[in-house]
Amino acid sequence: MVVQGVRGRFAARTVRVKAPGKVNVSLDVGPLRPDGYHSVASVYLAVSLYEEVAATSTPSDGITVSISPDSTLDLDGVDIPLDERNLAYKAAAIMADVSEHSTGVHLEITKRVPVAGGMGGGSADAAATLLACDALWNSGLSRDELAHLAAELGADVPFALLGGTAVGLGVGDELSPALAKAQMDWVLVTAEFGLSTPEVFRTLDRLRDAEGVDGDEPTAVDPKILQALRSGDADALSRVLVNDLQRASIELAPGLRDTLGLGESCGAIAGIVSGSGPTVALLAHNPEAAENLAGELQHKGLNALAVHGPVPGARIISDTLL
Repeated sequence: MVVQGVRGRFAARTVRVKAPGKVNVSLDVGPLRPDGYHSVASVYLAVSLYEEVAATSTPSDGITVSISPDSTLDLDGVDIPLDERNLAYKAAAIMADVSEHSTGVHLEITKRVPVAGGMGGGSADAAATLLACDALWNSGLSRDELAHLAAELGADVPFALLGGTAVGLGVGDELSPALAKAQMDWVLVTAEFGLSTPEVFRTLDRLRDAEGVDGDEPTAVDPKILQALRSGDADALSRVLVNDLQRASIELAPGLRDTLGLGESCGAIAGIVSGSGPTVALLAHNPEAAENLAGELQHKGLNALAVHGPVPGARIISDTLL
């Protein structure tokens, strides 16, 4: 909706939304399907590392994207497309198609979730953009309607919108919220490089082919994982962490094995590669243990950050008429 100010001049409005990154507490991957995808059964946990998108209405048509100087990531040498290849751009384009009163929009993204790190940072940008543009243009879509649009953008986008804890089936987009609200504390060890998710899946297929193993078609997650999350029992959770993609990620980036070993030697209960990697998620008993672990790993030269989850999904943090 074009907002008119004094004497008919255009008055810009900015809606700022934050959306969380995630870790895959479990990830079972099925064999390669004829359509080129893999069925998965995963437990997603939204954690307290957030992307932010500020959507500002503009008087001209079109979508523009920029990266905020307040981003905490070192983005030197990182290729983040700022055109129609960007997931946030695609989200705004979808919202413009379904909104009666859309305007031009500028999206300023504050990057905090590692790029190509297996934590769904781009998906969080897309989820934040959907919610921001819905509010900016008074589209009036329900969360369910936004989730339907989110699924068109990628398997992780609906979860970034939902947040909390969820079970993901299909290609990860068939989400069922899980009643697991007890806080779990983690240390995320981020890498100075990314891994291509398609390449990690291809590597898993290659490793399985060499072994003559296809993997089973996953239909459900281990109930022990949900039970441990519900009760907040970190020790029980440590015994059931699983990620079928982990060995493929380590095949492509062998140093991840050292990161996992170092984390456990410094006091982590257990560690796992998050999703397709290369971010490593280390489980701790409590917030103090997580802070101590992060500090020790930082002292050893690693990029480590204490976080917790579950946290809510995308939500508006400000709505300002400029």
